[in-house]
Amino acid sequence: MTNSPTVLVSGGTGFVGSAIVRALTEKHPDFIIAIIDQNPPRPEHVLPEKTRYMRVDLTSVEALNKAFEAINPDVVVHAAGMIPGLAERWSRRLEPEVWKINFEGTRNMLEASQRSGVKAFIYTSTCCVVIDDTTTPHPNINEEWPPSPRSTIYGQSKAAAETLVLRASSSTMATCALRPSVLCGPGDCQLLPSIHSCIVEHKTGFVIGNGFNLWDITYVGNAADAHVLAIENLLSCRTAAGSVFFIQNNEPIAFRDFCLAVWAHFGHIPSFEVRIPECMAYFVGLACEAVTWVTGTTTTLSRGSVRDACAIRYASGNKAKEVLGYEARIGIEEAIRLSCDVSRHQSPQILLGILTQETRTMLLAKG
Repeated sequence: MTNSPTVLVSGGTGFVGSAIVRALTEKHPDFIIAIIDQNPPRPEHVLPEKTRYMRVDLTSVEALNKAFEAINPDVVVHAAGMIPGLAERWSRRLEPEVWKINFEGTRNMLEASQRSGVKAFIYTSTCCVVIDDTTTPHPNINEEWPPSPRSTIYGQSKAAAETLVLRASSSTMATCALRPSVLCGPGDCQLLPSIHSCIVEHKTGFVIGNGFNLWDITYVGNAADAHVLAIENLLSCRTAAGSVFFIQNNEPIAFRDFCLAVWAHFGHIPSFEVRIPECMAYFVGLACEAVTWVTGTTTTLSRGSVRDACAIRYASGNKAKEVLGYEARIGIEEAIRLSCDVSRHQSPQILLGILTQETRTMLLAKG
């Protein structure tokens, strides 16, 4: 690539989007990078100095058209989206808003890109388009697995948007979709703070299920590297055009072991271990749902969260390696160390997280 393309990153002030911007700047310092996001840049998500930022609502066609006219991008990385709280993903309360942002927003981005003559469009999808069906184990799945018909509103909205993106791939605008797994890394205000909060709440000794079910945990910098490789591919050989790729560290780990490793970095070792059988926890979750239905409160434990805690979820990285040349640069042990080292220097508000109780309970169940 001899020219210096302009890359527009939606959601670029967030956890994943800012990591993509940093990775792209590091590998291609000559690229011109612009960010559109509803949120302004944040100190926990560091951005390169030369990055251009515009505050834009991607559900507004008019606002998007103005942004595209001003930026005139050659490449679009669409990383913006709405992730509901864990307890909200199965409810229908937020469904209209989730679909408006994740589906309609993606359609708006695609249409604006086509009008602007964008050459490459990379969509940040999610493994949830497949694995959110908690009734089915997902061991070593690949891209041939279909999206789940029994998914959450988040998984459904992202799957529908992903379909739009792949169908839009053409000779003039090549598209692809990446499906990162659960992420960790600097700037994470959900996963690590939630796991750390279990220390404060004296809940690290409780385990739902056998604790041996494997998950994919991915370092956010590795996911960002995959986006850079996708950009390079779509601007050159285009062998990734019209395709979807699972992106992970390719080191499946029991979530219990992940939590234990995190706690150890903070100097904590659980003083006891109590295992709660999945069937017992399931009926407790059902009882909690009944209580919250009567009282109108938010559930802290549900059948869905119990199934999620005991699920098997990890994917093959073969396709991403063969087509994109992707391999995880940061291993899981180093990823945990880097995540914890950064968390130690964050403020107590960031470390403990602005978390709903159901989010804490969900991660406790997983750990």
